Amino acid sequence: MFRHVHAVDAEAREPLLTGAHPQPPERDSDEGETIFDESPSNPHCDAGGSAERRLTFEEAVEETGFGLFHWLLLLVCGWANASDAVEILCVSFLLPTARCDLQLSSSDMGLLTASIFLGMMVGGYAWGYLADRRGRRRVLVVSLTVNGVFGGLAAAAPWFWLFLLLRFISGIGVGGSIPVIFSYFSEFMPRLRRGAMISALATFWMAGNILAAGLAWLVIPRTWAHFSLGTLDFQSWRLFVVLCSVPSLSSAVLFRVLMPESPKFLMEAGQEKEAIRVFQAMFKMNMWGKGTNLPEFGLRANSKQRGQPEESRSRGSRRERLAVILKTVFGPIKQIFNGSLKSRSIALLVVFYCISFGYYGLWMWFPELFERMENGGSPCANVSVPSLLRNHSCYPVKTAVYAEGFVIAASNLPGNIFSIFMIDRLGGKALLSGSLLASSLSIFLIYVVQTKVQSLVLSCVFSGVSVITWNALDVLGTELYPTQLRSSALGFFTGVGRVAAITGNLAFGRLVDTNCAVPVLLVSALLLTGGLVALVLPQTRQTELT
Repeated sequence: MFRHVHAVDAEAREPLLTGAHPQPPERDSDEGETIFDESPSNPHCDAGGSAERRLTFEEAVEETGFGLFHWLLLLVCGWANASDAVEILCVSFLLPTARCDLQLSSSDMGLLTASIFLGMMVGGYAWGYLADRRGRRRVLVVSLTVNGVFGGLAAAAPWFWLFLLLRFISGIGVGGSIPVIFSYFSEFMPRLRRGAMISALATFWMAGNILAAGLAWLVIPRTWAHFSLGTLDFQSWRLFVVLCSVPSLSSAVLFRVLMPESPKFLMEAGQEKEAIRVFQAMFKMNMWGKGTNLPEFGLRANSKQRGQPEESRSRGSRRERLAVILKTVFGPIKQIFNGSLKSRSIALLVVFYCISFGYYGLWMWFPELFERMENGGSPCANVSVPSLLRNHSCYPVKTAVYAEGFVIAASNLPGNIFSIFMIDRLGGKALLSGSLLASSLSIFLIYVVQTKVQSLVLSCVFSGVSVITWNALDVLGTELYPTQLRSSALGFFTGVGRVAAITGNLAFGRLVDTNCAVPVLLVSALLLTGGLVALVLPQTRQTELT
């Protein structure tokens, strides 16, 4: 297994919720430890002959209880998840007005919506790899900061290509936070509550959708937000871009100040004392006001993960060192496509591609499509719109476009509620396959209907059903892979999803003016394919994390 062991730095080890000062790392004896076996915990005798319980990770999580800490964790991770949704959907809501100021054709708009996904593809695996080696919390802080800083700077970009570059760099940050948030969050959850809580975390994506749509509705149509900043004509959509960067920056601060490192990661990294301090902090918050103390215990850590030399620092020629580095970086990809993980990884690759092409390819274009339906007809009825829209009037802004976007975003709510209550009853596999098939049907009907109201209703159905797909995928993704591969696997598959999102947005940009039916029907076909392939995935309902 090509895995490094890095010393977890001081900021990752801080027991932030206890108020204690960070202490230097302590290495425990590797003797007699097991790799998270599922046999009952037995007392372990130390050198002095005293008995100490040795708990597995799942047993230690159960020992800390469930309460205030987990709800705080849900709010902090949920806000970060919502901030990613805001940053991604920001571009789709500014297209109807920014296209005039930046002089965008439909192909340019396709490039712009694809740019953030290209950044996410670049960042997804890299951040996931670092999270598995350096720690979840540190990666979240840095990636959220990159997202917010460069997303905000894009508001001051006077030219399209500079705006495109800054959105790409912002996407690199988004690509890190999305997969790592779910790995981080799942590693604090008791086994029996994990599915429902991950579904609850996923509902914050809906909150991000609603926030982005609400901000667009409140800010972009307002004329008071228009002023000159030197040679830059600062329109209201630029203020909207600045506001969309605030959630990411505030999330980075919350993780830096409030949250500890994942205890599962600390155990895998050989930092047993630090992991125990995190468990103590969890227990203290969960049992606040009850006067209960956490009994002392040790942990059954993975001895194979400790004390190994770092292969990337091995001696040899430059070519040999480069080969070792590449082998180490891409080793996790090889592992997830080997042995018992191979079939599930191939299936997940197909599912991620299909849902990402369909969801992001269509969702990012909803405001533009509804703006084209202002005079009636279906989204694909008007194919005579010229590709170059520089002479198209963007002002005064049509508020109906943003009101409709808000309604579609809010229609996520029923799907989220359904996911939370049914994920542990039906299992992620059944929800994933069923929701993909229902999404496919709704998209096909969007192409068939002929009125704006019918298109809006079906778009709301697609929104509500497709969110069930994402929630089920979030649960399955965290439970299908072991700790040392979890973030790398999710980072890789989200990278595949970004390729699909880029392809979908470029396809819509090229064809929306001339042959709109092709991308819409292709989305329907891909969602159908994903729903059928999902049937081969294993069922993971309430399984233990390995």
